[in-house]
Amino acid sequence: MGKNPLLQDFLERLPMFSENERLAMSEQIDILEAKKGTLLLADGEVASKCYFVLKGCIRQYSMVDGEEKTTAFFTEEEAAVAFTSYAQGVPCSHFWICAEDSTLIVGAQNIEMEMYEQFPHLQAMTRMMVEQDFGKRQEEFAAFIVSSPEERYLHLMNNRPSLLQRVPQHQIASYLGVTPESLSRIRKRVQSKQA
Repeated sequence: MGKNPLLQDFLERLPMFSENERLAMSEQIDILEAKKGTLLLADGEVASKCYFVLKGCIRQYSMVDGEEKTTAFFTEEEAAVAFTSYAQGVPCSHFWICAEDSTLIVGAQNIEMEMYEQFPHLQAMTRMMVEQDFGKRQEEFAAFIVSSPEERYLHLMNNRPSLLQRVPQHQIASYLGVTPESLSRIRKRVQSKQA
């Protein structure tokens, strides 16, 4: 079934669709094989596409006083959608770049609408995934605001440990809101407490 084994594996784990529906969807879904460093969206552009990560990592960052500030990482089975830009056609205020070689489902509004009509369960599933993702990100943001840098690092270590191995430490530091030197000190403190 399908043109991409990662897509095939993902679709096979969706029990609400019949085999025929999964086959039809796999033929219509656009897949992007993007190399590390591929720029998917730039500050000031209108987001005409959204992405779902089958494999890899997308890093979201903004430029602040000439310095990159990492604000999100999207990894396997997470959607990268610049909601306001995508839905309202306004310029976005960040960049998306592939932090690793990535396999991505590419969505566009006109294609999504056609697929929602053809596969009614798809719209309900997409809505559920968006709501879950929004809730998760909202909770993470609230916790981030009231956490110390060390607590943020521990949260990342406990909830997304592979990220610490997958992306450069200066990007992790930026994401946590600390300098690379501070991150190094935090890591040493955490390691000494666990020893």
